[in-house]
Amino acid sequence: MYNTILNIFETSLPLANPALKFLAILTIILITPIISNRLKIPSILGLIIAGAVIGPNGLNLLLRDSSIILSGTAGLLYILFLAGLDINISDFKKNSFKSFQFGMYTFIIPMFLGILTSYYILQQSIISSVLIASMYASHTLIAYPILSKLGVTKNRAVNITVGGTIITDTLALLVLAIIVGMTKGNVNSAFWLKLTISIIIFVLIVLIIFPIIGRWFFKRYTDKVSQYIFVMVMLFLASVLAEAAGIEAIIGAFLSGLALNKLIPSSSALMNRIEFVGNAIFIPFFLIGVGMLVDYRSFFKDTDTIKVAIVMTIVATLAKFLAALITQKTLKYTINERRIIFGLSNAQAAATLAAVLVGYNVILGYSDSGEPIRLLNESILNGTIVMILITCTIATFAAQKGGKNISLNESATNTIENKIVPEKILIPVSNPETVEDLISLSSILKTTINNGYLYALKILDNTNTTLDSELSSNKILDKAESFATAYDIKLNKLLRYDYNISNAIISVTKEQSISDIILGIHKKHKLSESFIGNITESIIAKCNTTVFIYKPTQPIATIKRHIVIVPPNAENVIGFTRWLLKAGNIQLNTNSKLVFIANEQSSIIIKKLIAKRNINAEFKITDVSRNFLSISSIIKPDDNMIIIMSRINKPSYNKYMNTIPLYLDNQFRNNSFILIYPIQIGVIDNDISDLTNPSLTEPIEKLNAIGKQLCRLFKK
Repeated sequence: MYNTILNIFETSLPLANPALKFLAILTIILITPIISNRLKIPSILGLIIAGAVIGPNGLNLLLRDSSIILSGTAGLLYILFLAGLDINISDFKKNSFKSFQFGMYTFIIPMFLGILTSYYILQQSIISSVLIASMYASHTLIAYPILSKLGVTKNRAVNITVGGTIITDTLALLVLAIIVGMTKGNVNSAFWLKLTISIIIFVLIVLIIFPIIGRWFFKRYTDKVSQYIFVMVMLFLASVLAEAAGIEAIIGAFLSGLALNKLIPSSSALMNRIEFVGNAIFIPFFLIGVGMLVDYRSFFKDTDTIKVAIVMTIVATLAKFLAALITQKTLKYTINERRIIFGLSNAQAAATLAAVLVGYNVILGYSDSGEPIRLLNESILNGTIVMILITCTIATFAAQKGGKNISLNESATNTIENKIVPEKILIPVSNPETVEDLISLSSILKTTINNGYLYALKILDNTNTTLDSELSSNKILDKAESFATAYDIKLNKLLRYDYNISNAIISVTKEQSISDIILGIHKKHKLSESFIGNITESIIAKCNTTVFIYKPTQPIATIKRHIVIVPPNAENVIGFTRWLLKAGNIQLNTNSKLVFIANEQSSIIIKKLIAKRNINAEFKITDVSRNFLSISSIIKPDDNMIIIMSRINKPSYNKYMNTIPLYLDNQFRNNSFILIYPIQIGVIDNDISDLTNPSLTEPIEKLNAIGKQLCRLFKK
């Protein structure tokens, strides 16, 4: 045993023992953020520098071997995949032209400056100059994890930059493919036809077939490990298909993220696992691998390398800054948003590295002395490595500054909104099989970013309590806490002894200042009329909350559309803005579509209120009180029905509400649904009650004016 330990630690450098190599890398990943924070530099930059220190050109502790390259490649693909998952699809569609604008700015400007400087200053051939310029045009979203940690990835600047990245990287890599083809004499009509057809087939497979497969899988398999492995399979399958189509794997990674976007909500447990593994392992491996490429000794070899490095760094940085500046001025964005655009687009890494290595390995011929004449010489290669380090440094600082400022502004806004709309969600738990569905819904309904908003309540009959029942109740609460932890939610466990379930819920609601209650129905159970009646009379009448009755028949992430059925005069109810805010959160947190079925007056006010939040919604104008059965032709198998209810004698009450339990059980047994009972007895917060308590006799014009005031509650 002693000799074995000695043999392990007496190994020579670079390390060859797998356990030691992995230990060294994990230690670096652990301590680098700590050191970076003390030095006040981004941890991403710290990992790149750490890679340079331990790499073959530094202390030679580790080689950039196949294991580093493999993990690093996975990390790079992970970054693009996360970008595709995080992007707001509705915003992405709305901003597609803006993304195209930025993509063309950040491609054309670097190409123009790159060709001129490479040809006239670096004295390269025209074909080499075009290849170098394409390296400037491409960029890698190195700074994306910084913005993700700051919680600003939903910002419009991030949205258009990610979209523009795909455009410029695709064009840059297409230039690379053409140049390589030209050196081999393969660029002809057959080359273009094959490339076009293969790309079209690839895009159709990923964007159409992948979501179908994903929805089928998530409906049938709930095992957490299997779901994560499935996502990884889809990620790398898309990457392989992209390479088979003749484009880079990073394009496939991004498109796979877009394809699975709606199936993996940002607030889901699966998303939490994906981000955790990526940020803990794969992405740090990639950054360390980039750092290992840096060779500081190249500065001392010859002055040509220094000249090349300076020119390349200045041109790349200037070109990307000009593209960000023009985008900011054109789209009228803020300075902090420009910093984010510049920070995300300035870092040169993946595609740049691929291009320079390809150019370096292309041999055009041999000199009289037998030396190979390369498309890109060694000075360009070393200058590119230095450029990668410097641009990544500048990018991380710029993105961090812009992201921090935006995050602080949003935090200030959220603080104000939290004072106006306190948010505490209570889920009474009794059936272990429905616990995860209730927690999933609560994570999607939440508005604030504050944790600790969720309360799980288990009620015991204090007249007939046994040790077994107490143990069973605590197990259910522990299970709820376990599920909440997977969603990165702090759960407050409440065990209540009471002779009456409704009385316990009412008491806890008042004691904890609960704002919303979610009641679950198992998918195998029916929605009885007596259940609705008891809930209405005992809880809704006495609790100053919005009540959600939820029956899930499939995971909420697999829902395609949420059909919101709004009764006439719903806008006259005090809790109108509260439930509308939650319905909007469902769309924003799942990227699925909302379809409002309401009369014209209600639709006008709803449109005004949701306009400020960029919610993807459709409207079908109809009076459901007159023909509730007509909605059956609208509902599809993967739709979730959200029905706005009311108590008798309240403004939005209609007689069709009495038939809803029977109707849902008979007609929509295989559909998920949520019944929402808005607050109808007033609220404590004067700011809201003043805005949401119009007289029933007020005309629609005054309601519209009130609606404008309410818009501030919906601003992010």
